[in-house]
Amino acid sequence: MLEKVLIANRGEIALRILRACKELGIKTVAVHSTADRELMHLGLADETVCIGPAPANLSYLNIPAIISAAELTGATAIHPGYGFLAENADFAEQVEKSGFAFIGPKAETIRLMGDKVSAKDAMKLANVPTVPGSDGPLPEDEETALRIGREVGYPVIIKAAGGGGGRGMRVVHKEEDLIEAAKQTRAEAAAWFSNPMVYLEKYLTNPRHVEVQVISDGQGQAIHLGDRDCSLQRRHQKVLEEAPAPFIDEQARKDVFAACVKACIDIGYRGAGTFEFLYENGRFYFIEMNTRVQVEHPVSEMVTGIDIVKEMLSIAAGNKLSYTQDDVVITGHALECRINAEDPKTFVPSPGLVKHFHAPGGNGVRVDSHLYSGYKVPSNYDSLIGKLITWGATRDEAMARMRNALDEIVVDGIKTNIPLHRDLTRDEGFCEGGVNIHYLEHKLAADKH
Repeated sequence: MLEKVLIANRGEIALRILRACKELGIKTVAVHSTADRELMHLGLADETVCIGPAPANLSYLNIPAIISAAELTGATAIHPGYGFLAENADFAEQVEKSGFAFIGPKAETIRLMGDKVSAKDAMKLANVPTVPGSDGPLPEDEETALRIGREVGYPVIIKAAGGGGGRGMRVVHKEEDLIEAAKQTRAEAAAWFSNPMVYLEKYLTNPRHVEVQVISDGQGQAIHLGDRDCSLQRRHQKVLEEAPAPFIDEQARKDVFAACVKACIDIGYRGAGTFEFLYENGRFYFIEMNTRVQVEHPVSEMVTGIDIVKEMLSIAAGNKLSYTQDDVVITGHALECRINAEDPKTFVPSPGLVKHFHAPGGNGVRVDSHLYSGYKVPSNYDSLIGKLITWGATRDEAMARMRNALDEIVVDGIKTNIPLHRDLTRDEGFCEGGVNIHYLEHKLAADKH
């Protein structure tokens, strides 16, 4: 097993990784910015290193500072968590060139899957179902672009090849708007992602967002841990997730699981990853692969009993997968509410002092959070302050436990989106299951009037 792991992240995911390391007897190094001196996991780590000032680009995104901290402390591996540098191929490459193990895929795999066009090509080769589209970059030649638009059929969506986080996308409803939309998206892509390449896909009008969790050892073995439904989204950001996804065609589900496992083996994938799909009318359409641990990984852990982070650490140490597919049994149902420090109505971030924090408890309740009474939420980073996860033998039981947990949790001193989650877990449409990706936006718009 790895000797000493540097955790190149902050907040709840840093604490999550630290716990897994401690269970395995691995020493830990916690890095932090000057704004994060009060983070809970710093007091639990074997060593801590300040890597820079509050702005992320001077600390958590500062590759030389992170690698220097690893050298200084004699770390043997680096876990990037999610966000920040987790899907940065250059970072993965520099970590390995500097003699450390990168706890994640190889740099070339991150590059392959980070570019939406090459990712889609790789998926087609592995027979993973993809969205009909331009099959590569959308040509700048107007006639060719218009012909592709006609063949795919409107509405279409134009996306930046290097995009992510809901940026660099435009929906086009009619042919006469295509060329101008392509120009605007190219300009945005160049500015935001330093890559002007765009591609075109069929725009699915009422899809669900369903994803498949995989773990692969890069040595020819891969497994899936079932699927998750992440359709409750606002501005392309997930709000509440569940596993397994309700009301999925069983044959389509079986086929997509097999295709994802095959794709992992084909591309030599190493570590934990997630295949993201749009699901509409009983069919899956690949959109992207996340080459890291996901925020919502706990729901898959709750229904399988498999610790995804511990498995990542083991694989990074050069071990083969600890499980075969036959070992994976999906039991019951799990839900996760993302708790954010933000106004539940306007969604404006609400940093500040947490005067009192009380975590809920009870059977089947898990809280992944770095909060404690007296902690000051900084204004410099993402507003996620915790995740509330419940498990039940049935979806209804998991939902009932989530309602209880949301009623019990106390976060005083700052605003949070807990009232939104209380509302969602009592919402008739969501409680029935199988809502599409537009459901939450429509609900919020209706609630305003």
